[in-house]
Amino acid sequence: MMGNLTMMQVIRADSHLHTPMYFFLSHLSFVDLYLSCVAVPKLLKDLLSEQKTISVEGCLAQIFFVFLGPGNEAYLLSAMAYDRYAAICHPLVYGQVMSHQLCVRLVVISWGLASLNAVIIELLAINLDFCDAQTIHHYMCELPSLFPLSCSDISISISILSLSTIFLGFGNFLPIFFSYVRIILNILSISSTAGRSKAFSTCSSHLVAVILFFGSGMLRYLMPPSGSSLNLLFSIQYSVITPLLNPLIYSLKNKEVKTAVKRTLGKYLQYFRW
Repeated sequence: MMGNLTMMQVIRADSHLHTPMYFFLSHLSFVDLYLSCVAVPKLLKDLLSEQKTISVEGCLAQIFFVFLGPGNEAYLLSAMAYDRYAAICHPLVYGQVMSHQLCVRLVVISWGLASLNAVIIELLAINLDFCDAQTIHHYMCELPSLFPLSCSDISISISILSLSTIFLGFGNFLPIFFSYVRIILNILSISSTAGRSKAFSTCSSHLVAVILFFGSGMLRYLMPPSGSSLNLLFSIQYSVITPLLNPLIYSLKNKEVKTAVKRTLGKYLQYFRW
């Protein structure tokens, strides 16, 4: 939480970071902060409690909010890939292509589409029938974890969930993939080694975040619902570890962010000295 809050504050306070890339990064930090608040508190409470329970209403609410966060993150990562493509492949018209209006629209669209996907998943969860009180073999309520506990026919629900995951996952992964194909081809065409290294460094942090998030998130929702420890591991990866690592990835691998953090801390220290 502190890492994501720091990223949001530094980007807001430092005028050097008022660019499309960091505009998207501030929203990504907000989504990671939001996702941590949805998943981690209940996990910590259950670790400290002997009786680990959740109400039906609480479980349904968690399903909605858990799916809303990763869905939004997928769309934001796709928008950030397009931003990197525009910056590296069309640097002369980058300011015109990535206008502030376009960035705001992309963020609004990401929230809208993620909310629509979350509503679809929520409707699937509401229509499940449970005969008795059940034990969820998971640390949070996720729709795939409820399927083995339902006494109703879940074949249609599994199909809809798979289609939704494919639409959300591959619908965002394919633009990222094609953006990076164009980026890599453009970088390889640069004659100097220093120029290639500088161009690649501008998108390396984003590429690491994409691999961490899509690798675990898509595997979690495309695997058959079995309640295995592997499913639990993938869920922890995208809902706990990824929000923890993203601020570190973007701060440790980015000179602009590290410089901005030093400037912001210097301003605060100067303020407290007065």
